[in-house]
Amino acid sequence: MKTVVWDLLSQKEKDEVLARPVAVMKLDVEGIVSEITSRIKNEGDAALLEYSRKLDHAEDGKLRLTEEEIQEKCARVPEDLKTALRHARDNIAAFHEQQKIPPVTVTTQEGITCELHTHAVDSVGLYVPGGSAPLVSTALMLGVPAQIAGCRKVILCSPPPVADEIVYAASLCGITEIYGIGGAQAIAAMAYGTATVPRVDKIFGPGNAFVTEAKKQVSKDSRGAAIDMPAGPSEVLIIADGEADPAYVAADLLSQAEHGPDSQTILLTDSRKLAEEVSAAVDRQLAALPRKDIAARSMASSRTVICADLAQACGISNLYAPEHLIIQTRDPRSLLPDLRNAGSIFLGAWSPEAAGDYASGTNHTLPTYGYAKNYSSLGLADFQRRYTVQELTRDGLASLEDTIVKMTNAEGLDAHQRAVTIRLGHYREEL
Repeated sequence: MKTVVWDLLSQKEKDEVLARPVAVMKLDVEGIVSEITSRIKNEGDAALLEYSRKLDHAEDGKLRLTEEEIQEKCARVPEDLKTALRHARDNIAAFHEQQKIPPVTVTTQEGITCELHTHAVDSVGLYVPGGSAPLVSTALMLGVPAQIAGCRKVILCSPPPVADEIVYAASLCGITEIYGIGGAQAIAAMAYGTATVPRVDKIFGPGNAFVTEAKKQVSKDSRGAAIDMPAGPSEVLIIADGEADPAYVAADLLSQAEHGPDSQTILLTDSRKLAEEVSAAVDRQLAALPRKDIAARSMASSRTVICADLAQACGISNLYAPEHLIIQTRDPRSLLPDLRNAGSIFLGAWSPEAAGDYASGTNHTLPTYGYAKNYSSLGLADFQRRYTVQELTRDGLASLEDTIVKMTNAEGLDAHQRAVTIRLGHYREEL
């Protein structure tokens, strides 16, 4: 791991240390995705089936899983995995159930009542990546809050053949509408709808560069769909002091690095000794990983930053705004008030990122690429929308008349003013 001392860096060098890796694409991802989304929007199933055969290698032209196929896939899942998935589902549900927002009713002044209500987004589409590493955990992270929120329609897309464990996880969340569609074509189908795939109001879930670009494009189209959040390569930042266990720190770095060669790992520490021990531990642990080639490519661009103290480390972390932030220090909770920008924070030696990724209860769908400065971790609120209600009595409206008249005069909006004065004029005539 490359090691630098923060206080010895120029501003340009500091910016470079915190810069995200730029994916080098040999293909015109934006152009390819634009063609896919445009054709599916305009040609529907004809284009979708063509891309499914070409890109997903779906030969039979069947997109939606039948009830019998769902049952067969669920039956093939080993019982020990079913138990693990139910355990994770229960924890995720327990945490998200507590995120329900009760209605708010406030009497701002006599005769004026204002309310805040929430209801579920009517229809949502969940995208769960498949391939060599089917993300069964993502099916739970998206399906559980959709179910708790009460979304009327929930559909799930995953590349064919949809993994048995993903189908089982979906069934635990009450999802029965499952499609074997992957990539940008799945996002376009859910955003615009076809004869086979229904259009949804909002799309959730991670994916490769093509999926990410498709989500970006459909969210900018008035005929498309909203999305959960911007996404980029996964990342972890660890703040550790001299008392941290280097083996634990190395394991956390590598658990992130194995996601992909563009994953980013950063260690901030006030101990040179720990930095050296972590580097050695990474080399030892890396050799034993089945995905060591992927992890090694990611770790090649990792870095360790020597900080003057933990306060400086917190400041650097806030600048970087990591997706995952792990604190392995003597008193990790004491740093929490100084940490502002992170998707999810893991406190202490016994809180690995893997716990949150799978089963502790928090959601693993998190903002990356610095978006933690202005986006939040996925939660129940993302599957809901807020709306306000107000009810005024005649006396309540009358008490606002002078304020509204002055403000509408300032803005020159006479019709707004008359909506008030005409009402009150009729009221006074009755007297």
